[in-house]
Amino acid sequence: MTTKPTSWARGAALRGLVALPLVAGLVTAGWLLADRTPEPAPAPAPLPVADGAASGPSVLEVSAPVKAREPGQGASGAGGKSPLQQWADQLAGPLDIPAPALIGYANGELALRQEDPSCHLSWVTLAGVGSAASNHGRGGENLLGLSAAQARKYGATPDSSSVAAGRALCAGGTDLGAGPGWWKAIATYHPGSESELFRQRVLGTAQLYATLSLDPSRADTPSVRAARFALGQLGLPYVWGGNGPDAGAAGFDCSGLTKASYDSAGVALPRTADSQFRSIPAVPPSQEPRLGDLVFYGSPATRIHHVGLYLGNGLMINAPTEGQAIQIHTYHSKGDDYAGAGRPA
Repeated sequence: MTTKPTSWARGAALRGLVALPLVAGLVTAGWLLADRTPEPAPAPAPLPVADGAASGPSVLEVSAPVKAREPGQGASGAGGKSPLQQWADQLAGPLDIPAPALIGYANGELALRQEDPSCHLSWVTLAGVGSAASNHGRGGENLLGLSAAQARKYGATPDSSSVAAGRALCAGGTDLGAGPGWWKAIATYHPGSESELFRQRVLGTAQLYATLSLDPSRADTPSVRAARFALGQLGLPYVWGGNGPDAGAAGFDCSGLTKASYDSAGVALPRTADSQFRSIPAVPPSQEPRLGDLVFYGSPATRIHHVGLYLGNGLMINAPTEGQAIQIHTYHSKGDDYAGAGRPA
């Protein structure tokens, strides 16, 4: 059992009321969640032995941006569709983003490339904001959650909200291509008591969009469905032995989260971190984990005490320990007891 990391804040019993605990030494990660309604997890089997209140890495470290698929540009082809429309048509389904919203995010990036190229705004950041703010417009007309003051200052109209949001994110010479600038920009864009949860949602979902944009064929695989479910639990509290709200608990413990995530994707896992580690194929140590892999902590020779779900770009989602909410961390830091990764599907 490792030493508990410093708490950000106490978890609340209801989704949406949790202020994520601010980890001591938090720096930030990439440039790159979504207020998705998760698929209900099947009722889990009775608990064997629940994991204790052990934790994994507690710091979200600076990370370089990952690549995303470039928006299409140019004139319409013989079929009458522009490269941008074709790009959106190819990605809208796999990303679960309405094509008009996706085109708006791309236009925001393309406009800011011209207005402020040093900002390095990506459409996936705008898509992450749009997901967290309004589920891409499904939750209301304010696609990107701009305040009235932001809308006036940055010239938002119904057809240019993505450009206005991009201007707000890039204000003050911000470089969204660097972790600290990205993290600060999202906090400034969406201040208030839920700012930390909002930033985590944007980070996780934008990372997912970037990964899927490069390989849309993976969108309906169990690993991606599990990742979507896990991201939908951000902000719920750690509960020792917890299997989530659908099973009568306010939240999850670490292996309860990974089990429920894969249950939602039709893949059965054992209940504890140690049994999960010993039951799924290991990822060779020479390979980096990929989206949906489980990452483990502890001693393979004796006991694995913690598990998270890998998101890509060095990030994982996990239920860290008592007193903390489900959140995104860097999966492997100097001095931790990382034991390797496994691939359930």
